[in-house]
Amino acid sequence: MNRILLAATIGLLAAATASVQAASVQAASEPLIVVEDRGGVSALPHYQALNPQDSDRTTPPVPGPAPRVGSAADAEAAMLPVRSVRLSPGDEPRRVIRAPGLTPLFLVGDDDRSRAWLRQRRAALQELRAVGLVVNVASPDALAALRRLAPGLTLSPASGDDLAQRLGIRHYPVLITATGIEP
Repeated sequence: MNRILLAATIGLLAAATASVQAASVQAASEPLIVVEDRGGVSALPHYQALNPQDSDRTTPPVPGPAPRVGSAADAEAAMLPVRSVRLSPGDEPRRVIRAPGLTPLFLVGDDDRSRAWLRQRRAALQELRAVGLVVNVASPDALAALRRLAPGLTLSPASGDDLAQRLGIRHYPVLITATGIEP
């Protein structure tokens, strides 16, 4: 009984394999149907390197230019200036939120109010291990000046527009924790 079952399984497997091979040969010989062609440049060179099964290629792919790798400071400078159109310096009302697991973070800008806030709150921010987002800053020099005011704190340039929209924040400087938003 087992031999009959084994023979039937092998026969079905062979038939299925032959059927798939026949379908792929037929599909390969049929022309493709073009749904829409807007012209432009072929993307084929971008995909050729991704297809290791294409062994009948006679010419090796042309290597593209190597990406320029710079320092972290160069990458950060390329992100500047940062402008958050939904945020401006001002007084944000204190309120309770529920965001369990949220790492404390704070939003500041390159302005007098933010600089005074950083000086006043630096120790508390370090104790919380809060991460700072500089949401309005024009240059690497301005960002470096803010970092000198708050040694030991992480200050990263980033737009705060998405965060402002999600949390209903309109002003900075502000501290955001898992339990609340406070000026």
